[in-house]
Amino acid sequence: MFTGIIETTGKIVSFDSNGTNLSFWIVSSISNELKVDQSVSHDGVCLTVEEVANNSHRITAIEETLNKTNLHKWKAGDVINIERCMQLNARVDGHLVQGHVDTTAFCIDVEEKNGSWEYRFQFPPEYAHLLIEKGSVCLNGISLTVFDIILNSFKVAVIPYTYAHTNMHNIKNGSVVNIEFDLIGKYLARFREVFAAKNVTLS
Repeated sequence: MFTGIIETTGKIVSFDSNGTNLSFWIVSSISNELKVDQSVSHDGVCLTVEEVANNSHRITAIEETLNKTNLHKWKAGDVINIERCMQLNARVDGHLVQGHVDTTAFCIDVEEKNGSWEYRFQFPPEYAHLLIEKGSVCLNGISLTVFDIILNSFKVAVIPYTYAHTNMHNIKNGSVVNIEFDLIGKYLARFREVFAAKNVTLS
């Protein structure tokens, strides 16, 4: 479980394929602090650390993960957001994030707002019911607040600190990002779906 508050960024130094899987070596300021078998969020995707060496660490994404996320687009030199799992004795500064990406979204507009930035993203319409105005969403592992929802698109605002310390400064029109919708919203949607299938009226 994560909070969507990015600790640092890492750079992909190499990758290779093994069957339908892709493995990546990533160098970061915290790689040497990681442990094998540790779960770490990489651009919002929870992946297991498999090896640590020379200020870098290795992760592997299986076919299901590659199909649901933008990892199949990663290449050497790309910068990604990294967050270690949350601690139960610490404040949750973002929101509860599983690291289980639901789908990807496309950036369709970026606007500088004299010191901050606004981004509009478009996503598959079947997920539209999982967003609410001023609710939380996780984009590339970053906890952000949703506003100006129009059908299957929405805006987020990014402050200078987040812009400088994550890979948001690399996002432009056409960029593909990983999106995880709010965990509580997904459970509520599933609850209503199951009861509707049983012809139970919720009051």
